[in-house]
Amino acid sequence: LLRTHQALNRDDIYTVYVIDWMLPDMNGIAVTRRIRKEMGEDVPIILLTAYDWLDIEEEAKEAGITAFCSKPLFLSELRSCLHSIVGGEEQKLQNWEEESKRNYTGRRILLAEDNELNQEIARVILEDAGFTVEVAGNGQAAVNMLQESQPGYYQLVLMDVRMPEMNGYDATRAIRQLEDQQLASIPILAMTANAFEEDKQEALRAGMNGHLAKPIDVNALFGTLDKILV
Repeated sequence: LLRTHQALNRDDIYTVYVIDWMLPDMNGIAVTRRIRKEMGEDVPIILLTAYDWLDIEEEAKEAGITAFCSKPLFLSELRSCLHSIVGGEEQKLQNWEEESKRNYTGRRILLAEDNELNQEIARVILEDAGFTVEVAGNGQAAVNMLQESQPGYYQLVLMDVRMPEMNGYDATRAIRQLEDQQLASIPILAMTANAFEEDKQEALRAGMNGHLAKPIDVNALFGTLDKILV
């Protein structure tokens, strides 16, 4: 509710809300009623619930819930739910995906990321664009997978910065020191939750070709990939 009020003051309102039914201070239906008072009827609101929503469907719809999504949450189900309620954006996304598939089919990315949820999200985004994605669970594994590959097998490495065994910066330095110059010169993009200038500079000092903030901004990701994978 505070975020909604701040967004209204900035004239930068949210496109969609995803609200859990069971929250510690008030339930999702009560939150929805309050949001509707601030935002009106136009903004879509998705209610997440681990229970049978038939028991609360009437009350939820009366409060202004647009759609339901089951927990545990699967990315494909959330994606489908978002597409069903944000109609205008769905066609834009479909067009973008079709264009991306034409551009990226046959390209292979090595994704170095230890968090399973982040792996799934990145994999879905990249595979929808036509990429083949192989995952390394830590920095050392990424170095090993690249070293054991043939030059040109991977076109790019997406490297998380914070990983066990070997962090992304050290993994990048190790890759840049490989004997095979084609492998050593592969484009590497840092992925980090910190988007400060010092983090970008640290990535460049380690030998990375660019820096992407997490959570992943799809437009920023593909804008950067377009520049590197020409």
